[in-house]
Amino acid sequence: MWLRLLALACLFVPAFAYADVVWPALYLVSRLVAWWAIAAGLVIEYIVIRQAFKLPPKKALVADVVANTASSVAGSVIIAIAGIAWEFGPGLLLTKFMDVGTFNPYTWVATILMAALINGGVEMAMLRIFGVPSTKRTFLILTLANAATVGIAFASMFVVPVRM
Repeated sequence: MWLRLLALACLFVPAFAYADVVWPALYLVSRLVAWWAIAAGLVIEYIVIRQAFKLPPKKALVADVVANTASSVAGSVIIAIAGIAWEFGPGLLLTKFMDVGTFNPYTWVATILMAALINGGVEMAMLRIFGVPSTKRTFLILTLANAATVGIAFASMFVVPVRM
């Protein structure tokens, strides 16, 4: 029971990127949950949801907010976990055979792709509530829209670097 409470408490720690052990997904998650990244995501994905799925404006707005809320909450945890799984899987192989550290271009590309795929999947599940079918096309559209948002969050690290 106490272990579950501890795990739940960890979900409410706002600065993922200030942990003692850091991997790229933690940096990216901290940017994805920034107000400006969420705002950019809402705008980009509203346009996509409205146009691609032909929802009326109000329904598209509500669907957008629900889907993005879910992907912000669930996605931040799942992306961080996927990032650490990468580090203990393919990341170890990269380190061993290519002599690269944790923050290498391959890991960043994998992290960005995982983030877009995870958020696309979470949002697709939420959009089913609004009558959007769960198809490969839906998933691809949402993943591409999320790739734009994740790309903005990633690029922000070069504009305003993370300070420790």
